[in-house]
Amino acid sequence: MLGRLLDVLFPNRCAGCGSGPWPFCAGCGAQLIALSPPWCERCGVPWSGARPRCPECPPAEIDLARAPFLFHGPARHAVHRLKFAGWRPVAAALGGAMVAVWPPSAEPDAVTWVPLSRRRLSERGFDQARALAEAVSAASSVGTVPLLERTLDLPPQARRRGEERRAAMAGAFRPVGRCPARVILVDDVLTTGATAGACAGALREAGARHVTVLTAARAVSAPLPARYTRGGLTPGSVVARGTSSR
Repeated sequence: MLGRLLDVLFPNRCAGCGSGPWPFCAGCGAQLIALSPPWCERCGVPWSGARPRCPECPPAEIDLARAPFLFHGPARHAVHRLKFAGWRPVAAALGGAMVAVWPPSAEPDAVTWVPLSRRRLSERGFDQARALAEAVSAASSVGTVPLLERTLDLPPQARRRGEERRAAMAGAFRPVGRCPARVILVDDVLTTGATAGACAGALREAGARHVTVLTAARAVSAPLPARYTRGGLTPGSVVARGTSSR
């Protein structure tokens, strides 16, 4: 209800602060922390180590992962406006940025999303990951297909470590029908990759050979390269807070 009211009253307001011009006002745009190389070639996390891949790469079921922004400041606010307030225009603002970092090698046959449980869908009235997937589809002309169903309604996993989260997510999703060979899997935030990895595993069971995870933002806990730490930004400030760990 609140989300629909916001859609009517503020259809073209800044996704970050809700008061400036859409999609991001000058102030919020200046505070967005865009991800760019050097990064981990596989998961896109900020990385300037000697190896091409970082020690925080998500589960092996995921071939590639990309996000346009660190989960910090206006990007965090935008995700929360979409996820908890149901402000749907935010999805369009983030979807275009997500397509801009779409790996050329992905070459997807379809775009799908990490589905909510029936209980959470009933509580919120909409699925924020689906809204993002539809925005990505609109910006890329690759169609969305519902390929997954959530079978377990788990409590938030934020207090668990990566391996514990992955164990908890085992069997949490199942495929819906046959899956195309190459898929873009959309969600709001990628943290450990436990949720996305469980989804990717289910997609592979149904026939997918290549799964790219595309999220609006990336939460990290590892030390950040110097270009991201100027101005007092620390790893702890870009770890997901107030969201379920993905």
